[in-house]
Amino acid sequence: MTVTRLSSREFNQDTGGAKNAARSGPVFITDRGRPAHVLLTFEEYQRLTGGQESIVDLLGLSPEEADVEFEPTASRDLARPADLA
Repeated sequence: MTVTRLSSREFNQDTGGAKNAARSGPVFITDRGRPAHVLLTFEEYQRLTGGQESIVDLLGLSPEEADVEFEPTASRDLARPADLA
């Protein structure tokens, strides 16, 4: 695995090169010399997360792709008078 380090400026000037480098390993993108972001391939991201779908992944799906059933139940216990004693 090859680790690549790019400044934000280098990343902005050669995004395609950063994407190619990510195929060989993580690409650390720095801001003022400090690591700020990491670019990974989607396959590597899935491997690291165990392939589990998160709510962030599900929110990114179109309505046709998202097959998530959600039926919230109404709760009447939310509105109560305040106890000021």
